[in-house]
Amino acid sequence: MAPRFLTAAIPVAIVCVACDPAGTTDGGAWSTTIGGKPFTLTVSASDATRTRGLSGVPAIADDGGMVFVFPDARMRGFWMVDCIVDMDIVYLDPLGYVTAIHTMRKEAPQRQGEPKGAYEARLPRYSSVLPAQYAIELRAGRAAELGLRTSQKVTLDTAALKAALR
Repeated sequence: MAPRFLTAAIPVAIVCVACDPAGTTDGGAWSTTIGGKPFTLTVSASDATRTRGLSGVPAIADDGGMVFVFPDARMRGFWMVDCIVDMDIVYLDPLGYVTAIHTMRKEAPQRQGEPKGAYEARLPRYSSVLPAQYAIELRAGRAAELGLRTSQKVTLDTAALKAALR
């Protein structure tokens, strides 16, 4: 595992505002602050919502996106299956350190007659680089606007997010 103290970063807070951890549910909305800006993110904590992700969503609001919650930290990889808008992905480890940030580009849709396996095989994968337990998808370019960087510690209300796994 790479050392996390190589960059002298100012923490960016990702905190839950007026949030009841027991009220956070899979598919529900989670109000939070990222880099001092308010966000309402859709919570994805099940295989069904993770598989769907933001597929087919025509636009992501400046204050919107999705937070993916996993039961453990592992190497993760996302792809842009049926996604029609570019987006940023920010991976976080269980302690809130950013492990990777990518701008994921929309890809050509599945062609008529193209087997699903062939379509999925041609899509790039975006890796967490290190084990991650959370991933946040935002409008493309938003991570840079918020000043997010790899190895940066962010404040994350893990109790509220883990409640969605129940």
